[in-house]
Amino acid sequence: MKKLKTQRLFASAGIVAFRSFLQILCLAIVLFNSSCNGEKKDERTEKPVARVYETFLYPSDLKNIVPHDISAKDSALLIKNFIEKWVQDMLVLKHAEQNLTTEQLNVDNQMAEYRKNLIIYNYQSELVKQKLDTVVNQKDLEEYYNNNQESFTLKDNIVKVWYVKVNKSAPNIEKVKKWYRSEQPKDFISLKSYCIQFADNYFLDENNWLLFDELLKEVPVTSLNPELFLKTNRFIEVADSSFQYFVNVRGFRIKNSVSPLAFERENIRNIIINKRKLKLIEEMKREVYNNAKEKGKFEEY
Repeated sequence: MKKLKTQRLFASAGIVAFRSFLQILCLAIVLFNSSCNGEKKDERTEKPVARVYETFLYPSDLKNIVPHDISAKDSALLIKNFIEKWVQDMLVLKHAEQNLTTEQLNVDNQMAEYRKNLIIYNYQSELVKQKLDTVVNQKDLEEYYNNNQESFTLKDNIVKVWYVKVNKSAPNIEKVKKWYRSEQPKDFISLKSYCIQFADNYFLDENNWLLFDELLKEVPVTSLNPELFLKTNRFIEVADSSFQYFVNVRGFRIKNSVSPLAFERENIRNIIINKRKLKLIEEMKREVYNNAKEKGKFEEY
């Protein structure tokens, strides 16, 4: 189908939380380092380009911010924007320093913790990139699905369908009415060939589950009770002012029932890979610990 799409997004809450933490970390590092970009006047012989209180910004601080392949005009604009940003950051930093307690200003421990976590995260990411097995075969999927079916409950109604949308002026619509109901392979081939030539939109892949609500966006059908509608309508033929719609419901599952494996395939794959990732990291930690213990690299008092 050209327009009908289904997409399931699965993300580990832990991964999302850590990415948010890294964004905050990077911002903190930038703000912390911005206080070191300038120096007190007279510590350099060059003429400063900006000052905030007793902190100065010098031309040498700008040498790495301008690419070599841009025009003089763009270069000047880039430098101007950098200086303005530096001034703004330094003003906010100064304001913060004036309004925080001594304890709040002592960020050395926090920065050390941030640095430690960032280095560990970078190493773990590289380890995962090099050693993680991301191949998940059908047996792995089926085994996880069968052992965890209680975790896969449908939140929406889903369907397998043949769906055809044709302009009312298209030829041989009467044949479409026959083909879309037929179970004969030759009729399916005829229907598919017809859709390629004349259909405005179509979907003939009954191996994929679709959200029923997404199908209803394509077909002008009003259903106050979707579950009852699915149970009582195998074939759907409707029309509007310009098009005729044909739907053959090949299968359906009602929300709150067990979700089929085919619908959960990508979700399960991500779960399995994430479990492997966590196992790989834990094995690395254990190996590092045991090696260090054997070599007397640490003591606990």
